[in-house]
Amino acid sequence: MSDSIKHECGVALIRLRKPLSYYIEKYGSPTFAVNKMYILMEKQRNRGQDGVGVANIKIGLKPGLRYISRYRSIDQDPIKTIFEKIGKKYRKAQKEGGHKYYDEKWMKENCAFTGELWLGHLRYGTHGKNSIENCHPFLRQNNWRSRNLVVAGNFNMTNVDELFDILVKLGMHPKEKVDTVTVMEKIGHFLDEENNDIFRKYKEQYTNQEITEVIESELDLQKVLSRACKDFDGGYTMAGMVGHGDAFVARDPAGIRPAYYYADDEVIVVASEKPAIKTAFNVDYDQIREITPGHALIMKKNGQFGEYQFIQPKEKMSCSFERIYFSRGTDPDIYNERKKLGKLLVPQILKAINFDLKNTVFSYIPNTAETAFLGMMEGMEDYLSAKRKEVVLEGKPRVDSVEDILSFRPRVEKIVIKDAKLRTFIADDDHRDEMVAHVYDTTYEVIKKNTDTLVIIDDSIVRGTTLEKSILTMLNRLGPKKVVIVSSAPQIRFPDCYGIDMSKMNEFIAFRAMVELLKEKGKEYMMEEVYELCKQSLARKEPINHVNKLYDLFSYEELSKKIGEIVKPKEMTSELEVIYQTVENLHKACPNHQGDWYFTGNFPTPGGVRVANQSYVNFMEGKLVRAY
Repeated sequence: MSDSIKHECGVALIRLRKPLSYYIEKYGSPTFAVNKMYILMEKQRNRGQDGVGVANIKIGLKPGLRYISRYRSIDQDPIKTIFEKIGKKYRKAQKEGGHKYYDEKWMKENCAFTGELWLGHLRYGTHGKNSIENCHPFLRQNNWRSRNLVVAGNFNMTNVDELFDILVKLGMHPKEKVDTVTVMEKIGHFLDEENNDIFRKYKEQYTNQEITEVIESELDLQKVLSRACKDFDGGYTMAGMVGHGDAFVARDPAGIRPAYYYADDEVIVVASEKPAIKTAFNVDYDQIREITPGHALIMKKNGQFGEYQFIQPKEKMSCSFERIYFSRGTDPDIYNERKKLGKLLVPQILKAINFDLKNTVFSYIPNTAETAFLGMMEGMEDYLSAKRKEVVLEGKPRVDSVEDILSFRPRVEKIVIKDAKLRTFIADDDHRDEMVAHVYDTTYEVIKKNTDTLVIIDDSIVRGTTLEKSILTMLNRLGPKKVVIVSSAPQIRFPDCYGIDMSKMNEFIAFRAMVELLKEKGKEYMMEEVYELCKQSLARKEPINHVNKLYDLFSYEELSKKIGEIVKPKEMTSELEVIYQTVENLHKACPNHQGDWYFTGNFPTPGGVRVANQSYVNFMEGKLVRAY
């Protein structure tokens, strides 16, 4: 994606189902779990560069010993920082303990991060400060093990104000009005309630010390989550560990955010992406399961586990942007979907180049568009194969003509080079343009000036900033007759509110194009009408997306043409055309992931519709703030 955006966080959880001594004997070291957690998080590095956290719980320690450990970091390489610190603990234990390093009891009593439960988190902050306090996992402490709660998640709630008010009505005094705090405190409140309910049930039958064991045995996390999550409006994969050893990973009812798990006799492992589990544990893809929307994978202190429904599932609307861009393309399903996205664009591209393959060069924006590029070229080869067959069977070409037809291949070159790993999204808006101009470079002397058409595919075009300020200016220097910019994703028209940093509608190039068309067509008055409708719906809490009324005034092609006019630099002499994937073809390529609200405005929760209307109201009122 040439327009960098902050996006989804990642979670990683490991539950050892055997005593530590088992792994020491089988693998020759007590480091089995820490090594696996390191790989699990490294393979999800793409999901968080702002901060990292790891927490660990030891099960069954006697009173007086620390059983919860946690490290968090916002260093430049936070994964390395954290695991170097954990490794230092192990090296110290090996030096001081000698042969006791291989003794389970001694290690658990003398070395941190040797417990059976691990929870890791990789953070991309969509808003707020990048401080250590913003890093997951969050810890809610208590002297009773079954009331301690460690929480980390990939989520964003659209109704933070409502959740905050619920906590206040419960008698709490939350320290902040942010979703991370409200979510943890709400789960924590009902965890306390569950503890209290069990205590009251058995207080006449057992001593307090005995009841503690009963509570830990009977604690019902399904019930806790059902009560805590019923008011949540957002996309989430929520992972939590309770101090005595129970754990859960809960997924939102529409399956917006991803969550996968693998289990065998030795481990239960959860991650936001399947390739991380595949690599860390060397298992087959068909052994990795997706957590069902509206269900939680619940792990008990004794190692038993299962999926349990905690909220009524909705129509599955898992995020299609995961498939296009965010997740690693090493997942075989995602890889094939991205290839198909490229292949489905071929008819539009052929029309844009007037079917002149001889004078067309194909390339891509590195790095995530490469797979869609392969699919696009596969589609071009299929087209050529059909044309060869048609010419040979129906015509009577000369021998040299047949040789030309059979030997012809589309021209492929690496034109755009990303030669600097500049994270342009960390710059403020005033300096973003200056930064993006230096991210890309090009390959010279491979384009026939004023003759060749240059086709460049990108996985998606969000703001158009990098196209306008860097890429198109650079490509114009090559002197092509025409440049065709192709997006493997449809036009991004609406903000996200479920964990991706796309909350300001006016930043989207498709929205800007729509506004320009309204002005040109003399329909600018419609903006005021929709503004009033949005305000009314917000006041009445009606989940009606009124902004689509503006988009519906124009065809898909009209918007794409206007986008091309907006991003074309003044000094560009080459003809420019911008092509977008259609929503219909998106669903053909990703049939099991129907979450398309970015492109259609069909949000899976009422809060999403509210955010869309609020984002438009903010635009009309000149407010440069996020809409949730």
